[in-house]
Amino acid sequence: MGNDFKLRGNASRALTAATLGFFFGAMAISLFGPTGGTLSSALNLTPGQLGLLVAIPSLTGSLLRIPFGASVDGNGGYKGFSSLLAISVIGLVALCILFSAYDVNTPGSMEGLFPVVLILGCLAGCGIATFSVGISQSGYWFPKHRQGYSSGIFGGLGTTSAGILAFALPLLLQHFGFNTSYYILTGVMIVGLLIYTVFGANPPYFQFLKAGKSKEVARNNALACGQELFPSGNAIDSLKISSKIPQTWMLVFTYFTTFGGFMALTAWFPTFWKQGHGVDPMTAGILTAIFSILAALLRVPGGQLSDKIGGEKVSMCSLGLLAIAGILMNIPMGTWGLFCVALLIAIAFGFNNAATMKLVPVYVSNGVGGANGWVGGLGAFGGFVIPPLMGQIVGFSPEYGYGLGFLIFTVLAVFVMIINYFGMIKKQKHT
Repeated sequence: MGNDFKLRGNASRALTAATLGFFFGAMAISLFGPTGGTLSSALNLTPGQLGLLVAIPSLTGSLLRIPFGASVDGNGGYKGFSSLLAISVIGLVALCILFSAYDVNTPGSMEGLFPVVLILGCLAGCGIATFSVGISQSGYWFPKHRQGYSSGIFGGLGTTSAGILAFALPLLLQHFGFNTSYYILTGVMIVGLLIYTVFGANPPYFQFLKAGKSKEVARNNALACGQELFPSGNAIDSLKISSKIPQTWMLVFTYFTTFGGFMALTAWFPTFWKQGHGVDPMTAGILTAIFSILAALLRVPGGQLSDKIGGEKVSMCSLGLLAIAGILMNIPMGTWGLFCVALLIAIAFGFNNAATMKLVPVYVSNGVGGANGWVGGLGAFGGFVIPPLMGQIVGFSPEYGYGLGFLIFTVLAVFVMIINYFGMIKKQKHT
């Protein structure tokens, strides 16, 4: 490789930096969920509008995953990752300024400002989009047989921040008040940006390219460093290549159901427990945090299990569990009984999310960045779509709507199981 170039970082450091960066960026999933009741009163929102509010960070957090995830195949992802975190910080600073100008604890004090809050929520949610950048970037550092491990660590540990914030924000609100809580959150995000900026690193291939090596030399040098996966083109090429592979779209629907579902319920559960079951804000935050952190952490063993027995098997079992749990959420069993069912949903989410990301390089090895963009972006879009739908169902049926909304997951799980069986499992048996 020559003595004129020193590789920045290694696989462990790159995975750690990306995981920490995503950890801070993913906090925006819970940006409005714990404070939804206060903001709903200040903005004078309907149940459907409240559902939109808690979901809005997921809009940019999902859609921006597509171009930024694909861009990893063109530039390695470091600049994209840093930019997304920086935009998120800008959105949070602007929210802090807006909230400071009004007494958010007074009903109707911010009436008419709903569109402004939505726009700033979109900006703050950009950090969530670091997922598709980080998982592609990390994946390039690791060999094929450890993709489940790297994606499980990255997605599992990184996503725990949403659950932590769901618990921490009510705690901060209780001790420091509304405005100071958001100041603290903004400060934490700035720390996350600085950590990634200092320690993040592009995969070896892209570092050699930037150093002026030809593609062939860069590839050979990267192979010597342990890199096994390589892009087949730039971002546009990666998106095109991956879009022509049917399994890409099957994985999109799979991820829409369980990672989009994870984002949706992490944002929605504080409202579900408080308004649907009369639980106090602190307890609602704790219940949401347990659900969210469990779903996130289970991606780690889920990724390792997918390496051992195959992502298809792990995914199908997880989806079957989700379909059953969606039905059980409609059976009267009290708050704690329903919470146990919610934990079953968390298990299904965690294992299926890990299995899905394990399958991306398996089926789309020549366009990993583009595939992660499609899967991570359109899949996470469920986090934006599902909460408003659940809010609308509550509006139509205040008495039963909180439970009926979970049937969305039953329908989605059954649909995904069918298409994955014919598109992946059955096809695999005949090859």
